[in-house]
Amino acid sequence: MKTEKKQKQKSPSGTSRDVRHQVLLRHSLRWRLTLFVFSITLGSAILTFLLLIALLRLGKFAPWLLRITLNPVSLCLLLLAVCSIFGVALAGVFGKYYLRPLKALIRGTEEIKKGNFKVKVDGMGDERSDMGQLINSFNEMAHELDGIELFRNDFINNFSHEFKTPIVSIRGFAREIEHGKLDAERQREYVHIIVEEADRLSKLSTNVLELSKLENQQLVTDRTQFYLDEQLRQSILLQETAWESKNIEMIPELEEVLFFGNEELLSHVWNNLIANAIKFTPENGTVTVRLRATEQEIVVQVIDTGIGMSAEVQSHVFERFYQGDPSHHSSGHGIGLTLAHRAATLSGGTITVESTPGNGSTFTVRLPR
Repeated sequence: MKTEKKQKQKSPSGTSRDVRHQVLLRHSLRWRLTLFVFSITLGSAILTFLLLIALLRLGKFAPWLLRITLNPVSLCLLLLAVCSIFGVALAGVFGKYYLRPLKALIRGTEEIKKGNFKVKVDGMGDERSDMGQLINSFNEMAHELDGIELFRNDFINNFSHEFKTPIVSIRGFAREIEHGKLDAERQREYVHIIVEEADRLSKLSTNVLELSKLENQQLVTDRTQFYLDEQLRQSILLQETAWESKNIEMIPELEEVLFFGNEELLSHVWNNLIANAIKFTPENGTVTVRLRATEQEIVVQVIDTGIGMSAEVQSHVFERFYQGDPSHHSSGHGIGLTLAHRAATLSGGTITVESTPGNGSTFTVRLPR
């Protein structure tokens, strides 16, 4: 009974697929071209046949026409010439209709070449046809190119802003020192600010170059076996100064897990997630780094008791140069989480965030076992 039911369920879908295939075939570009050629040929033949009848009737009154119609060679040449003329004339008249979508695509391609990615070709005829699918694909391509162009411009603007801000700061404080009118304490303060801004520029350039490298990378090489819990401990210790200065309690809950992957690539994930948690957690807060493994996957969570984030911020948090909290703008560039997201993706995993304003955030990384 189950087998018969399955067969009954399959048969309608198979029939519908056949019907869709026949519809697509009927409306394909090849069918349109065949119909066009057939129509021109049939129309030329009908017009030529009518002309032949007219010649035979007129030949009774014009002796020279009668001689042409009675001579097989002359008649064939005449009919061939007339048929060709009719064919060219019909092709010129009806060709505009059949070739109109192609001309629209050519004009659209010219606009794309000029850099106008907002161009759109209006659909003509059945969207299920080859020509309709070609037009839809062209419009989708133009839309994607327009999005890439907007993304490129946005990246240039954001990067220019992030790069220009510390340079302006360095130049301003350096000029104050150059004037030589500062006391020793103020001079040391300005020098410290210059060093911090220079470090910020260095980190920005390093992160942008690393992100560019990862975005252009498709395959992960240099895979080795290493203990993931030990790598997480090293990432925590690497930022000990930062969390101790804010008296943050760092809680590692790490199972012993052996992982096969690119160790350097995953270090970008942990370093950026932990640094992000420390940055947005106030003094005397708590950051928990949790590692657990099942037979199917490895789960790493970085949980903080920080300021949290709204749903709007969560939807953009992995975008480059995006910073949801303006108060922390000077301490970051909005690249760290983008870098972590790309590194996790290249490692075959995923990274998500759950957060509510005022109640902290939880970043969860899932890796294949």
